[in-house]
Amino acid sequence: MASSAQSGGSSGGPAVPTVQRGIVKMVLSGCAIIVRGQPRGGPPPERQINLSNIRAGNLARRAAATQPDAKDTPDEPWAFPAREFLRKKLIGKEVCFTIENKTPQGREYGMIYLGKDTNGENIAESLVAEGLATRREGMRANNPEQNRLAECEEQAKAAKKGMWSEGNGSHTIRDLKYTIENPRHFVDSHHQKPVNAIIEHVRDGSVVRALLLPDYYLVTVMLSGIKCPTFRREADGSETPEPFAAEAKFFTESRLLQRDVQIILESCHNQNILGTILHPNGNITELLLKEGFARCVDWSIAVYTRGAEKLRAAERFAKERRLRIWRDYVAPTANLDQKDKQFVAKVMQVLNADAIVVKLNSGDYKTIHLSSIRPPRLEGENTQDKNKKLRPLYDIPYMFEAREFLRKKLIGKKVNVTVDYIRPASPATDTVPAFSERTCATVTIGGINIAEALVSKGLATVIRYRQDDDQRSSHYDELLAAEARAIKNGKGLHSKKEVPIHRVADISGDTQKAKQFLPFLQRAGRSEAVVEYVFSGSRLKLYLPKETCLITFLLAGIECPRGARNLPGLVQEGEPFSEEATLFTKELVLQREVEVEVESMDKAGNFIGWLHIDGANLSVLLVEHALSKVHFTAERSAYYKSLLSAEEAAKQKKEKVWAHYEEQPVEEVMPVLEEKERSASYKPVFVTEITDDLHFYVQDVETGTQLEKLMENMRNDIASHPPIEGSYAPRRGEFCIAKFVDGEWYRARVEKVESPAKVHVFYIDYGNREILPSTRLGTLPPAFSTRVLPAQATEYAFAFIQVPQDEDARTDAVDSVVRDIQNTQCLLNVEHLSAGCPHVTLQFADSKGDVGLGLVKEGLVMVEVRKEKQFQKVITEYLNAQESAKSARLNLWRYGDFRADDADEFGYSR
Repeated sequence: MASSAQSGGSSGGPAVPTVQRGIVKMVLSGCAIIVRGQPRGGPPPERQINLSNIRAGNLARRAAATQPDAKDTPDEPWAFPAREFLRKKLIGKEVCFTIENKTPQGREYGMIYLGKDTNGENIAESLVAEGLATRREGMRANNPEQNRLAECEEQAKAAKKGMWSEGNGSHTIRDLKYTIENPRHFVDSHHQKPVNAIIEHVRDGSVVRALLLPDYYLVTVMLSGIKCPTFRREADGSETPEPFAAEAKFFTESRLLQRDVQIILESCHNQNILGTILHPNGNITELLLKEGFARCVDWSIAVYTRGAEKLRAAERFAKERRLRIWRDYVAPTANLDQKDKQFVAKVMQVLNADAIVVKLNSGDYKTIHLSSIRPPRLEGENTQDKNKKLRPLYDIPYMFEAREFLRKKLIGKKVNVTVDYIRPASPATDTVPAFSERTCATVTIGGINIAEALVSKGLATVIRYRQDDDQRSSHYDELLAAEARAIKNGKGLHSKKEVPIHRVADISGDTQKAKQFLPFLQRAGRSEAVVEYVFSGSRLKLYLPKETCLITFLLAGIECPRGARNLPGLVQEGEPFSEEATLFTKELVLQREVEVEVESMDKAGNFIGWLHIDGANLSVLLVEHALSKVHFTAERSAYYKSLLSAEEAAKQKKEKVWAHYEEQPVEEVMPVLEEKERSASYKPVFVTEITDDLHFYVQDVETGTQLEKLMENMRNDIASHPPIEGSYAPRRGEFCIAKFVDGEWYRARVEKVESPAKVHVFYIDYGNREILPSTRLGTLPPAFSTRVLPAQATEYAFAFIQVPQDEDARTDAVDSVVRDIQNTQCLLNVEHLSAGCPHVTLQFADSKGDVGLGLVKEGLVMVEVRKEKQFQKVITEYLNAQESAKSARLNLWRYGDFRADDADEFGYSR
């Protein structure tokens, strides 16, 4: 309270009352006010002053809820005009007062003057002069103050002012309405137009009681979009303020209590109205936030009609300055440098509907999660067949649509990233898997908030937070508004229509399906595809939208560095530049739309062909950037010249795979001579296996002793540490050890797993195959892996002959070769390379006779005529042998020359 001032009188005279000052906080009635002092470090003290010598009518009073039989008390005539007269004259003004009397109950009576001293307007006299109050009954005019009151009353009577006017004053009695039957209809009927009102009570900083004019509805108004600290009611009825609750209440009281305001009715919550209070001096909602007296609340901020972003900005202002309730506030990105909070990056991959991988200007990769949204997910526990492996992209409703929206919008584009918060790593629980630390951000492209766009299309939902959880999107309100629109319009996840189903066949590694599909893809020429995954520089997984299937695709015509592989018991290191090649392919084609030409497939069901991105051939690009070499299989391709040209340019730069390349000082005529002359450089080999299609496997005699030593050491090691039967779980492509029928262990590779009882294995040092139970398999010890000694069985095919396609004829040829050369030493010469394996001539070690030529002489096979000049001499010899067999009607020729009419039937061509 303001300090008092005392006027001195003559010595021995009556004491002059002390003059005190204050600011009028509230007018209780026509003859009572509440005066407060100046705030110092908190809400100021206050006291009620009742006007001496006069009486004004009592205002209406609502019956207590605890007394069900009690009735509401209406206004007395002229009570409300008296209150309004004082309210308009005094609220917020400075007054001075003297206390003349104090009752035993503590009620204080005195005189109130407008202004800083008693020379100001006497409030009691003004009330009486307007006919809004009367002198108390039985009061005699025995002093100057009472004389003036009597004079004022006589003048009011003479002028017929106020209560002295004609009539009973019933028109001054308000028809107060304490409840609203249909609050929603009441709010809607005002169409968000400002309603005149008087703030009658302030419950806390953001909740007030307002008298709506002119119909006198007394309603509780909660400020839309915010909440101030409150007063918690204890069991004994007392109230305990939360931190800054009293300060927030005083902030609102000192600006709004009993002021004339306008209220925009925005929504309703039970009998409470949600609204915005407008005062000529400003918007109290935004002021409370800016001063740190309130926080934004999600459940009502959406109805705030003057822009939720203004409220968030005001709250952010207080947070940054740590005002009041934010005194201990630490920003979610407080530990980040500015360059890490906001940056531009290129989108390289869409992980799912709420996460992307971007490439920073530094070249580093970073995973960004879209703030405050949740991607589509499976609802319920029984929606997924437990026997079927879940493929989230295709099996979760709208996940594919969400991923495609992001992929088409973002891949390869530059985006603006604003980090909103860092979500710390969380350990796994019984129901929730573990999560690593996640950077959550708002991502925009061309001014469009990607998360908001996703939500508005019904392809993601907005996460709801605890009110005190500040880790959320900086555009959270826009996300909520977008979700509300999506729900209203029935978009995506909120649609009542049937959920889209994506039946995508994965034929990766399925040889049978791949064989059926191959002719179709070959005939299709260039097909559209999307690169779903990059395994290595030349091996990719593609989605073919037209055919709705997934395939594994190998780039044709190149030899790319092989990447690291996880093998049983060890990790096989990748070849030099394998990682660079993989990264190059990823950056260029991952999740991009490409065109593919399928030429063939391998034994594992992988398709081989050419991939084009924006008109460029990926095989050529890899060779051009010195990340691959040209493979001999490219010779017959239309892209062979482009590949050779790119390789030659890469060689000259001597980079990456060509870093150690040295051009051979060979005369220009030498290649020509090599073309014209057949190279005959026979080496000794040991034939270990003949296949049903007349291919054969050999071991190099020179490395035979190494294999014998390795096998001996391996068997000794296995004998001392025998594998536990049944402990090995075979997987396709793994190297292992297998027990052959002779009871010995050999190195092998798993080719197919039908069941634990049927595992197809290939003996890598001998070339034979077998079907075994997994109990006869074990893990290959690292000391005997292919890194120590490569697989010793090499596959070859006979040059210059055609293998019969007729099964009986082929069996005769195979049987003859098995009798002649299996498990014998021969001499081998590579004649030419071809897809699959090299084609060779084989000679008997003792007689030097040509094994293939012998087959021709016996009429078991036909000659494959080749046009290369260097082979013409040997081809002529083979053709002469064929004519001799034909003349003698041997085997194939026993019915004469069948080729003219029946070549197709027998599988031959002339």
